[in-house]
Formats: sequence, structure tokens, C-alpha cells
Amino acid sequence: MSQGDQSGGKIKVGVSSCLLGEKVRWNGDHKKHVYVYDMLSPYFDWVTTCPEVEIGMGILRETVYLEGSVEATRMIGEKTKTDWTRRMRAYSEKRGRELSKLGISGYIFKKNLPSCGLMRVKVYLAKRMLAGQGRGLFAGEVVRQNPWITLEEEGRLSDAGLRENFIVRVFGYHRLQSLFKAKFSMAALVRFHTMEKFLLLAHSRKYYDELGRLVAGAKGRPPAEVRRNYTELYMRALSFKATTKKNVDVLMHMLGFLKKEISKEEKSDILETIKDYHRRLLPLVVPLTLLGHYVRKHQVRYLLGQVYLNPHPKELMLRNHI
Repeated sequence: MSQGDQSGGKIKVGVSSCLLGEKVRWNGDHKKHVYVYDMLSPYFDWVTTCPEVEIGMGILRETVYLEGSVEATRMIGEKTKTDWTRRMRAYSEKRGRELSKLGISGYIFKKNLPSCGLMRVKVYLAKRMLAGQGRGLFAGEVVRQNPWITLEEEGRLSDAGLRENFIVRVFGYHRLQSLFKAKFSMAALVRFHTMEKFLLLAHSRKYYDELGRLVAGAKGRPPAEVRRNYTELYMRALSFKATTKKNVDVLMHMLGFLKKEISKEEKSDILETIKDYHRRLLPLVVPLTLLGHYVRKHQVRYLLGQVYLNPHPKELMLRNHI
């Protein structure tokens, strides 16, 4: 049920097999997710896993639940009370290493499952009394071994803001992977940080400033340390949603680079669209498209390279809804 990299150019992203329509559920069915399957497949090279099938539970199997405490959880069969914990933990550790070697940039989990649930999975005491909420055993191990990849549950992708943030983080982490894949230079890191400036500012000014200090003091430090610290701070920055206010601040900052290039009327038009976006009368794509037009028209070099203008494929239309 597991598959690796089958296509060139796409971003490797892990996914619960059932979300792509594979009939691996306990009842022989699937949970095909239309957005994941139809919208994201052109851009993501899916790495599928159904851990319950992989450990030998089979299809048309009894359901399982989590028992014990949030800190020490066991996976137990509903009817037979078979304890699947040892096999699931062993498989999860092995698969987690495989996913790391494959270089996935994100993972979409099936919510609520004792194996794959990423958050709020019910954990029971004896006699099915609720002990708390935790993570599925497989999801928990993937998180432990891949702490900075982008993780999400399919149910949360229906929220436009969460969906956009997930895609931004996947593409951002993939750019980091490309930067650090080979022996990188400090000059390459400076270029990367410069191009990411406005995207980072739209998510977290605090972490943008911390990243700036890291880059400024990176010379002479061990490359592995720089790579590790930059990755952590960068992904922490993108974990914050880009709010309307932060986007407006970035748009106004970018507009400042055009003040000598555009007429008063053109500036007024841009300001009006930013104002309407701020008032939630227009989606973000409108002022961004107008700004981008003048950036290209006047070949404003500093802005032409900014990832913020195109952080993900426009065909996904993510900024049409925020």
C-alpha cells in the first residue's frame, strides 16, 4: 500500500491511502477527499500509507481504539481486545525513517483514527471512560521523526485560511529542502532569505527578525547548525497564519518600492484595492495582481524575486478566498 516517488518535478507529500480513494478502510471502503485528489494531485507526488493494513490487520478488519493515558497509549481491537501496539509502533518507526529518506515536504492525515489521527484522538481508560485526547500512534511517530515538515488533517482543509497556510508551508519547506540539498553557500542562504522577506513578514515579524539575525551571524558557524536553526525558525514563522492586517502591511511596504515608478492615479488605484481588501470587500488576489502588474511593467528587481507574489501555483486559487 506504500508508494514512493513516481514522478519528477512534483513535491513529495505523504497522505493516508484512503484519502486518495484506496479501499483500505476497516469496512473495505475509502474516504476519498475531492480537494486532495482533484486539486492537489497535479502538484504533489503522493506517498501513500495505510499503517493498519501494513501491520497485517487486513481489510474488513475490526475497528481499534486507543487505551491507557495520553503519554502511554495502546491500540486495542474493539471486539477481540487484541493489542496491536507493539506492531504499530515498530512499523511506524520504520516507516517514519523511510519518509525522512524520501524527503517528503508534508503529510495529510485522516482525522480521528487511532493510527493516523493528528490531533484530538480520543484515548480511553478501562471500561471506555474518556482519559483525554492525543495523537494516533503512526501520526505521532511521523511527527517525532519529521518535526518540521508540514502536517495537516483532511478535515481542516475545508477552511480557506488553514488550507492556504498548509500549502504555503509545504511549498516553503520544499524550497528549503532544495536550498539545503547540496552543500549550500552562505551567499545562497542570503539570496534565499532576501527572496522570502515579504512572505515571512506576512506570517511573523518576530521570526523574520530572528532569521535575519541568524543569517547575519551565520558566517563561520557549522553549516549543519545553520541549516537546522534556519529551518526551525523559518517553519515556526510560516506556522502563523497570514492575517489581513499583516498582508496589508506587506502590500503597503511593497508599494513603497513603486513610488518613483508609477503615477499618482496608478498609486491611488492600488491603494483603493488595498483598502477594499482590508475591509474584506475584495480577496487578496486583487491588490496582489495589480501590484504584480506594475512590478513586472517597471521591472522592479527587488520585488520581482519576492516569493510572496507567487508562493504557490495560481491555479490553486488560494488567494481568491482570503
